[in-house]
Amino acid sequence: MDTKLRLRKLTLEDLRPTQMTVGFRAVEHKRRQWKKARDSRHDRRHFIEDHIIPVVIGPKGKYFATDHHHFARALMEEGVERALALIHADLAGLPMTTFWNFMDQKSWCRPCDDHGHRRDFDALPKSMLDLRDDPFRSLAAAVEDAGGYAKDAVPFSEFLWADFFRTHFRRPTLEKDFDAAVERALHLARSKEADYLPGWCCTAK
Repeated sequence: MDTKLRLRKLTLEDLRPTQMTVGFRAVEHKRRQWKKARDSRHDRRHFIEDHIIPVVIGPKGKYFATDHHHFARALMEEGVERALALIHADLAGLPMTTFWNFMDQKSWCRPCDDHGHRRDFDALPKSMLDLRDDPFRSLAAAVEDAGGYAKDAVPFSEFLWADFFRTHFRRPTLEKDFDAAVERALHLARSKEADYLPGWCCTAK
């Protein structure tokens, strides 16, 4: 396995997801950030460099993004065609089944649907534009942005928080009053009940 890091510019349409969902509200937040930065060359470069997409080369030379799906989706919706990617592994020589098993063992993929249920690897979408909405992933992002927990290097840590919130909220309630859910989720995030999650900060007073 070649693990030599290589930075290159890739066409976003060529990127394959390694997860099934994003939070559409979180994608919209990235779109607003991009719109704010795009008119300044300095801000645009800084924004892109902060979101270099980690990629694994898979069977048939396909590029599989292992993070920054929200960023990639947001740029595509804004009509941007290319982004910077960091190739951190070349697994092109593996059979497809071995490839996905390896990706799974390395925590470089998350084949779970918008209800948090694990699915077969074949169910993973082929394009960033085919990712489904998981409103609990948006809730997790909003809570992180509000200081409810710290960003952590654990793979898919925001989805772990999303799954935690999924056990405390009904989806219709979340979608009906998202802001109220964020306030309640902030309290839950700081409680002892969440202390096993990556980035947990403190016990609620």
